[in-house]
Amino acid sequence: FGLAIPEYFLDIEDLAVARNENANKFSKGLLQLEMSVAPVTQDIVTLGATAAHEFLTEEDKKKIDMIIIGTETGVDQSKSASVFIHNLLGIQPFARSVEIKEACYGATAGLDFAKNHILRNPDSYVLLIASDIAKYGIGTSGESTQGAGSCAMLIKKDPNILILNDDNVCQTRDIMDFWRPNYSPYPYVDGHFSTKQYLECLETTWEEYRKRNNKDLKDFEAFCFHLPFPKLGLKGLQSIVPKGIDKNLKEKLLENLHTSIIYSRRIGNIYTGSLYLGLLSLLENSTTLKAGDNIALFSYGSGAVCEIFSGTLAENFKNHLRNNRNEDFEKRKRLSVEQYEKMFFEEISPDENGNVEFKNDDSLFSLKKIEEHKRIYKYNPK
Repeated sequence: FGLAIPEYFLDIEDLAVARNENANKFSKGLLQLEMSVAPVTQDIVTLGATAAHEFLTEEDKKKIDMIIIGTETGVDQSKSASVFIHNLLGIQPFARSVEIKEACYGATAGLDFAKNHILRNPDSYVLLIASDIAKYGIGTSGESTQGAGSCAMLIKKDPNILILNDDNVCQTRDIMDFWRPNYSPYPYVDGHFSTKQYLECLETTWEEYRKRNNKDLKDFEAFCFHLPFPKLGLKGLQSIVPKGIDKNLKEKLLENLHTSIIYSRRIGNIYTGSLYLGLLSLLENSTTLKAGDNIALFSYGSGAVCEIFSGTLAENFKNHLRNNRNEDFEKRKRLSVEQYEKMFFEEISPDENGNVEFKNDDSLFSLKKIEEHKRIYKYNPK
């Protein structure tokens, strides 16, 4: 389980001051503290490759026969970002590489795809990547929830971290709460409507999940949510906690909820990766979770498709996670609002021949140039 974020960030209070907003609107209203900011040389390919590089061994690369990326900020309308990543990571050639799109739900569909592949091919390894850059535009209502990052997971039999259970329940609604036409660089959002739909989808899918699986909140140590902004996870939990619930159970779920939003508060929205960012935050920061504990997960993609499923923690799961992730946050470079606006909203403008050179980026993976409309990536071994 790996994570990659850009080396730059914006303090959310600086954004509030620049937009003449009360800082509490963002820090308390959204529970947001910082926003990851990606330069033009960092995209879903470079972030996805970096997240996977964090844990992949050479033996893993020989066994991976499928790479799935879930994203809604693809770099090409035809070619999958996972094909670029396959090459950058040096994975063996006889592999399937695909990209899945359904707003923030795409990676969850990929997880089910991966699980079924392993069931049919027990010795296979699947690399699943959720990689996105959430960008709404300067001065927009969604600006304070932007972010950039990638989560990568290796799916195989006898997992080291989380055992996926067969209890998935999905729901689809044809609604327009968030969408981005091909002709628009930024999405259109009906924020209040989207929040309402998110909570309605959660409540109705949770009721169906309970009926089909004969499970309830008491069966879980934690509940992870898709986090377009951290406060929505808290609202989600509150919406399914019934009156009269055992006080200790409620406190445990709330404590783990706050543990699950630690990373999101400092990164922002990463669309398809937001649920898994919450899961990683919970696993790496919790001091109470133990092997055998069950975790429920709620995935939501506007438009809308949602899913509730669960996993059981494997033996010695902590041995396969990092305990110093917060050091990565401290190494980032803080941007002024002016620097953020220039960096995050820089547009790629090829010349008449489809060429553009970028400033040198010494990150592990970076976009080096575009040559005759072809993206050329660079690997910088550390």
